[in-house]
Amino acid sequence: MPFAEKGMAVGLFGGSFNPPHAGHALVAEIALRRLKLDQLWWIVTPGNPLKNTRHLAPLAERLVLCEDLLHDPRIKITAFEAAHHIRYTADTLALIRARNPGVNFVWIMGADNLADFHRWQRWRQIALTFPIAVIDRPGSTLAFLSSRMARTFDYARIDEDDASILPRSKAPAWTFIHGPRSLLSSTAIRNGTAKTSE
Repeated sequence: MPFAEKGMAVGLFGGSFNPPHAGHALVAEIALRRLKLDQLWWIVTPGNPLKNTRHLAPLAERLVLCEDLLHDPRIKITAFEAAHHIRYTADTLALIRARNPGVNFVWIMGADNLADFHRWQRWRQIALTFPIAVIDRPGSTLAFLSSRMARTFDYARIDEDDASILPRSKAPAWTFIHGPRSLLSSTAIRNGTAKTSE
């Protein structure tokens, strides 16, 4: 697990990154800038319980690809979940909170994950652990209006113009951040059908 000083604003961006691509890097860059983060922990997961892992590249290989893609010193690439045998985001966030008192964390995810967020193990607990920043992705812009998570926690939504206060807000709190979007997807890259950026 990376080290963060007390009082820092730290984004948590987890995923299979199978493979990582410029769309992921764009989400990280937008989050760093709009949330005014001191660090972003790029958490490479052993595997997503909701996805077929048959085509999942080895963790070590995905870590190397992430390191090759990213060059911002504020981004800390980590795979600590594997060492702790963690499968679910709720458990990851509980461990991070226990190990890092005084650090201001915010969970970051692409809007493409928002539609299925209610299928995540203990999704309400995730929303109650740390604030959440949802970054726009192609085809997912309306998810912040229609998803079960957005409807359930509508009262806790912060206007994106105030996104910089999110890391220091008490959960539940979330925002949807519009901005440049990339049409790249890991699935399309694996299938050889990737499109160029928007």
